[in-house]
Amino acid sequence: MQAAYISTAYLAPVQYYSKLTAFEKIFIETAENYPKQTYRNRCHIASANGQQALTVPIENPTTLKTFTRDIRISDHGNWRHIHWQALTSAYNLSPFFEYYADDFRPYYEKKYTFLLDFNEALRIMICDLLSIHPNVIHTTTYTSNAENDFRLAIDPRHPLPDEFFIPHPYYQVFRDKHGFLPNLSIVDLLFNVGPESIIILLKSAKR
Repeated sequence: MQAAYISTAYLAPVQYYSKLTAFEKIFIETAENYPKQTYRNRCHIASANGQQALTVPIENPTTLKTFTRDIRISDHGNWRHIHWQALTSAYNLSPFFEYYADDFRPYYEKKYTFLLDFNEALRIMICDLLSIHPNVIHTTTYTSNAENDFRLAIDPRHPLPDEFFIPHPYYQVFRDKHGFLPNLSIVDLLFNVGPESIIILLKSAKR
């Protein structure tokens, strides 16, 4: 398949990374008016108590219409420490957490000014871990009615039907307790399955 449009995302879900394996070209949107309560600044992980949301706090935009690329991260609430502790608590018993922990930890020790830069730094690192090298282009202007547009479809609250994604089940630490939780953050897949994560992504990406 040719090209797809997606948003930036914080530790994006499996569905998001399936797009990076399925499409020849990926446009990551930076010129949209920033929408709230999306994967752009949050992710979902599996904890002992079930699905847990982690949200990167952002500074309130100065105008109602602020481009995603201009959204700044807030230092409110020591969130970096909280997120790293949550990830450690949720996945310290998973097969591959110790294997990947040193790759992720530095991103919770360094301060990033812009959300887009933080998300992209994590995405590039995760793509390297997955051994995928998508052709990514950052948009400079907003294109409406784009083909294969997942910018709003991959959404934590109101996901739209996606004919290109069928979640493929995999081992999860708390599966016996909660059942299989589909489409969590890519870290859930990596920490539980490790190098075989790419196999799950390929099986989940309907071509």
